[in-house]
Amino acid sequence: QVQLVESGGGLVQAGGSLRLTCAASGRTISGDAVAWFRQAPGKEREFVSGLDWNSRTYYVDSVKGRFTISRDNAKNTVYLQMNSLKDEDTAVYYCASRERGYYSSDPKNYGSWGQGTQVTVSS
Repeated sequence: QVQLVESGGGLVQAGGSLRLTCAASGRTISGDAVAWFRQAPGKEREFVSGLDWNSRTYYVDSVKGRFTISRDNAKNTVYLQMNSLKDEDTAVYYCASRERGYYSSDPKNYGSWGQGTQVTVSS
């Protein structure tokens, strides 16, 4: 079982940037598909970005051109660089992994989750 721990959230002004980190332990996730989801109050958990085992990337339309997902296999870590943040990006952000190497936008397909990190964007 892999353990995932997110960090890097915080309060930022609209237009600012944050980099989220998801550190994995327990086993390597280099062959996993990994993804970032977010959940705002009163809303369902939403897919944000995914990364196949071969580093092919995927983004929800609302973050394309602003967010970048990446991984460092040597550190067993996944990142989400978030630029040009908007009010509507405010949410708890979760990282998730699945041992089958191709991403899915359905949270039900991920077996491992972190505890989440709060991102608050103020205007």
